[in-house]
Amino acid sequence: MRITLNGQATDLDVDPDKPLLWVLRDDLGLVGTKYGCGQALCGACTVLLDGQPARACQTTIADAVGRSIVTIEGVAGKVAEVVQTTWTKLDVPQCGYCQSGQVVAAIALLTANRKPTDSDIDDALSGNLCRCNTYHRIRAAIHQAAMLLEA
Repeated sequence: MRITLNGQATDLDVDPDKPLLWVLRDDLGLVGTKYGCGQALCGACTVLLDGQPARACQTTIADAVGRSIVTIEGVAGKVAEVVQTTWTKLDVPQCGYCQSGQVVAAIALLTANRKPTDSDIDDALSGNLCRCNTYHRIRAAIHQAAMLLEA
């Protein structure tokens, strides 16, 4: 099977029903994408699949064949740089466990919508849970990133 992972063609010889999350973590050593619930409810395993947020725990590797996958290790470009900068500047993470999924979802949002409202942010990140409840810092970082992207 061939996937495009973080911009690189990658050939895999794994069970086609294996979840993408475990291929990333166990077979490819990319541990930035986290296991949270295994049921696509928490967003810790969020990756970009053809540019859209997807839950790697419920996406089989067979479903990813021929598609572009971007993990937290592979995010790049102006939007990603600005999001990561604001995340650091505003000390968004507390424990940090959910943050790779939060950052990937924020990048997808700001790529599609450079001027998100609070409602847009809430909708786009509603599937990403933060057990430390840093939602106000996440929202502030996204708003700041949006302002920096306008400049």
